[in-house]
Amino acid sequence: MKLRVVKNILEANDRIALSNRERFKKAGVFVVNIMSAPGAGKTSLLEKTISRLNGRLRAGVIEGDIVGTEDAERLEKLGIPVVQINTQGACHLDANMIGEVLDDLPLNDLEILFIENVGNLVCPAEFNVGEDIKVMLLSITEGDDKPSKYPLMFKESSALILNKIDLAPYLDVNIERIKQDSLRINPQLKIFEVSCKKEKGIDDWVSWLLHVRDTVLKLS
Repeated sequence: MKLRVVKNILEANDRIALSNRERFKKAGVFVVNIMSAPGAGKTSLLEKTISRLNGRLRAGVIEGDIVGTEDAERLEKLGIPVVQINTQGACHLDANMIGEVLDDLPLNDLEILFIENVGNLVCPAEFNVGEDIKVMLLSITEGDDKPSKYPLMFKESSALILNKIDLAPYLDVNIERIKQDSLRINPQLKIFEVSCKKEKGIDDWVSWLLHVRDTVLKLS
């Protein structure tokens, strides 16, 4: 019975996600679902990424948190449209939550939309929200065992961003193990070593993102 209930929930979510995707496609918006554990640096990554896209692509953000608006307020300072979703306890965003706020965005004026998911290494990977790609952010301070403990998120993501790489000399963490284990789970995974604080690796990530966007839009 429990398995059937879960299946029904995911099937219903996927139907709404398909509707969201059609809206995004019609508007010509490329959508990136960014996932990570709490504190990995999703908002910092978005600040650096959107700053580099300024003048190149018109960006917007859907910000997901259980409660609070601090991250949304940070991103609004970049002069972009931001919509906050507070899940009030749910550990992820789902397609229905996204669909309900799309009218609050100037969708037809955007070229790229970032969805900052709730900080969690499990649930966000299970729910399609209509995005073009999922991207996982992993802080190296979390340790090198995360691919083996949370394989679904690595499997579902198109890119893995290893953040806080500037702290590597001070940590007992095997970065090569993270990469190797991640690629065993998902051989197509693109991996970037990034420091948002030191602004290392951001340009490579943004260049890849632009390339993927162009490729997806040409095929759509």
